[in-house]
Amino acid sequence: MSMTAKRKSRWPVWARRGLMENVATAIIAIGFLMLLQPFALVLYTYSFITMLAGTAMFIIVSKFPE
Repeated sequence: MSMTAKRKSRWPVWARRGLMENVATAIIAIGFLMLLQPFALVLYTYSFITMLAGTAMFIIVSKFPE
């Protein structure tokens, strides 16, 4: 086994790509549900910002190490 295979990542477990991509995807889904609900105008108002934040987070997190 080479030295690079044995090296541990210095990134914390919560900041790894797999978990954070799932969180970003959940934020995008929440924004989508906020967009489609017919009950609260406030949720509809902030739905685009929520989806935009989730999309930006997904783009940034996709550069993180696994």
